[in-house]
Amino acid sequence: MAGGAGGACQAGGVTRTDDPRGFLRVAPAVAALAWGGNHFIPLMLMYRSIDGYDQVQVDLFLAVYVIGLVPGFLLAGTWSDRWGRRRIMLAGLPIGIAGSVILALGSSTIAGMCAGRFLSGVSVAVAMVVGSSWIKELSEASGQGQAGARRASITLSLGFGGGAGVAGVLAQWGPWPTILPYAVQIAATLVGLVVVLGAAETRQPDPSITAIIGDVRIRPAIRGVFLRRVLPIAPWIFGASALAFAVGPSLVTARTGHLDVAFATLATVITLGVGTSVQLAFAAIDRALHGRSGTVGVALAGIGAVILVAAALDSSIAAVLVAAPIFGAGYGLCMVAGLSAVQAMADGNDLAGLTAIFYSVSYAGFFLPMILAALAPVVGYLAAFVGVAVLCGVCAWVPLRRVSRAA
Repeated sequence: MAGGAGGACQAGGVTRTDDPRGFLRVAPAVAALAWGGNHFIPLMLMYRSIDGYDQVQVDLFLAVYVIGLVPGFLLAGTWSDRWGRRRIMLAGLPIGIAGSVILALGSSTIAGMCAGRFLSGVSVAVAMVVGSSWIKELSEASGQGQAGARRASITLSLGFGGGAGVAGVLAQWGPWPTILPYAVQIAATLVGLVVVLGAAETRQPDPSITAIIGDVRIRPAIRGVFLRRVLPIAPWIFGASALAFAVGPSLVTARTGHLDVAFATLATVITLGVGTSVQLAFAAIDRALHGRSGTVGVALAGIGAVILVAAALDSSIAAVLVAAPIFGAGYGLCMVAGLSAVQAMADGNDLAGLTAIFYSVSYAGFFLPMILAALAPVVGYLAAFVGVAVLCGVCAWVPLRRVSRAA
């Protein structure tokens, strides 16, 4: 039997524990891996100035991260069902460390940056799929199932936002800006590795699971609903985030000067801080919006894009700071609305598969900065941002039209 703190006992293939704080043995590892995925964000401007990368190359590094996430989403859940949560998490932590080591030592080459970002994506997928499930199961096993999803969400948000904040401060004012942020994250991951060794296993190995990839499909019965309610919303979760802390700060570097990394960090923390607050208050917000939170979230992303026009035309710092919380609110609303829709339409056999598809589509939004950087020299940022706003309007209209018909 898998060991762990809190007097674990096995019941029907699932290890139960009477430790109400058992999830805290998993949370540091999950937060550290999330930190490893997001601490690159405020450093992007630094790589442009130190290593001479252009905007398209920097945005490529952001996109490669998404490419690493997808196989992680597709594989991590099924493998943790087959071999247990602990084994897959213990595999994800060294992958995250390896990604940070490569980024710290190989930042001067495109190949090194792409390799490091790919591994970071894989490790974050493990944290999101396996870590979140483990935290939820530990909460349920100790009779606190209602708190499981909230604990997992907060843990990931602390890693994403806190990691970006720490990395940005270290890069702006600390020594060795291309190395120290990664070294600190590696140390935090090693602490998480030690702590998670004491966590109770909640999923015993199941030899009956032989598939390499789980049930990743959309059943015909729910395909139409998924395409109308989830697909238009999902890309704007991280599309809004990327506009806020990847595109916005890059438009005002002429004014932020040597504080460019600090400003990018500020934009990131504001965006993710507002997004986290919105997620925590989602139930009340969704009631006030009569179930149209996803539509409002996408619309907010479009409004933020329009505001960034001022930053593109006049290098307006104020425009970036005004847009950041709007993007953050859009990110938070779209995230919870999309996940809620997925959970509502899934049955016991396809929840993991639908969730993997949802996360994969949502992270496609990280390609938006690279697309804009490639289009801007051709059509200009004004046309590009207006195009984003129009696309947001279309995506907001599709689920709203469905809700109106249902009413």
